[in-house]
Amino acid sequence: MIQKYSVLFGVIIGTLLLVISTMYYPGGTYENVNSEGYDWANNYISNLLRPLAVNGEANTARPLAILGVLFLTASFGLFFVNFSYRIKIRSASLVIKYFGILATILGFITVVPSMHDLMVTLSSILTLLIFFYITVMVSKSKLTSMKVMSIAFLSTFYFGAYMYFARFQLDYMPIMQKIIFAMKITWVLSLEYLTKKEDFEYITN
Repeated sequence: MIQKYSVLFGVIIGTLLLVISTMYYPGGTYENVNSEGYDWANNYISNLLRPLAVNGEANTARPLAILGVLFLTASFGLFFVNFSYRIKIRSASLVIKYFGILATILGFITVVPSMHDLMVTLSSILTLLIFFYITVMVSKSKLTSMKVMSIAFLSTFYFGAYMYFARFQLDYMPIMQKIIFAMKITWVLSLEYLTKKEDFEYITN
């Protein structure tokens, strides 16, 4: 029971911890240093992880935010491993499993302020590749709704990555970050609990 729903429990706990942590964020955004509290439209999730809030005060949201990120990262890593066992094509299975583990390790390190930006960049590159492999496998299946969801999520995720790396329309990046976050959770949980090995066993190339 616990093992079967460990991804779900981890995602729920991690998300709740992050949401609760926003209530303790002192304030400040890059647009308005003097703003109070957490602004969902203008603060990044990473603002919750910094020792100091943007307004310069000690960031009391940080401990809960770190726990939230660790729970979520571990849950996504477990999903990658679980999903890899459903794929019959060995090369794709290995990429999803081991790149997923590596992306998880890098994700853990993002909570270290001095390493955050580098780890986000590296883990994002790996995640883009993993999500591409998963989407290809889903597109070859007979799971029509999952195909639509996977393509929609992958397109949004890629566009968000473009915004981040190209510094394109960064004013909207905090909102895009949260849209991607919600879509990622929905996609991962759907693949984890609404698909099975039999859905992919006939895919051999």
